Amino acid sequence: MNPLEILQLELVELDLQRLESLLAESVIYGDDYLDSVTTHLIYAGGKRLRPMLAIASATGGAREASREDLLGGVALELLHLASLYHDDVMDEAEVRRNVDSVNARYGNLIAIVAGDYLMARSASIAADLGVEMAGLMARTLAWLTRGQVSEVRTAFSVERTEADYYEAIEGKTASLLASSCRVGAITAQHGPAETEALSEFGRCFGMIYQLRDDILDVTATDNQLGKPAGQDLAEGIYNLPTLFALRDPVIGDELRAILGEALNDADRERARKLVVATDGIAQTILAAQSFLEKAQIALAQVNGAELRRGFSALIESLLEDLPSY
Repeated sequence: MNPLEILQLELVELDLQRLESLLAESVIYGDDYLDSVTTHLIYAGGKRLRPMLAIASATGGAREASREDLLGGVALELLHLASLYHDDVMDEAEVRRNVDSVNARYGNLIAIVAGDYLMARSASIAADLGVEMAGLMARTLAWLTRGQVSEVRTAFSVERTEADYYEAIEGKTASLLASSCRVGAITAQHGPAETEALSEFGRCFGMIYQLRDDILDVTATDNQLGKPAGQDLAEGIYNLPTLFALRDPVIGDELRAILGEALNDADRERARKLVVATDGIAQTILAAQSFLEKAQIALAQVNGAELRRGFSALIESLLEDLPSY
């Protein structure tokens, strides 16, 4: 998925090009070693989805982004990058964005400290943008932390509930995307109703984004994913399709007997096939569609026909290429 191609707001694309230089400049301290660590993932690229949502929410694609709009996007992206630095340490990841992960290249300690530095820079930029922005970023960090703790707390638990799952993904994924849209509303000084509508759209976008990833984790091929299919199963992160499958009257007990511990490749593939054999994928798609309906209701309260069109196309695209089961 190329978000900019789907969004089709030319000025937003140009604004994101302007943001790139600000993003790197915001973390360069003047120490060659520290700078190489903090810019490692910045220079590796990325979709810049969060700054894109912030800028589009601020401008609607109808004007050039102000410096405040761009800095709001920078603060968001730095917070996101910091979470990736920390996640890769926890997951013992070796690759991120087709380059060595920071922990693989520099070690876990440096990765953790560098992630903390990125968070500090994000907070500093947010504080310069005002009390409301600083409060929003602090609350977002709290949501991210709660989501991560919830996921770790229920790792390898076949008793994990849907409430546990939603708590984790709302914190780890949806909170930052909701805040992305809200940041744009704040820097553009939109009214309260539109600010809340954009925030709700971003939250629903994030929920669907994660539900889509969880569906693909058990249905896509290794080549499509860039990692083994069913990796969440192997790592004890039992996502929504798996939770539905565990309740299946025919397959649930067999799946439950496999899970609960780290899986070798054969058991991972066996468990993945069991999940796919149930209606877990179909039920997860229905859950995603319910968030799509909520997002469209929120969009109806957003000003700017081009922004409504672009955001609607963007969120609908998440569900277009999912498999049918």
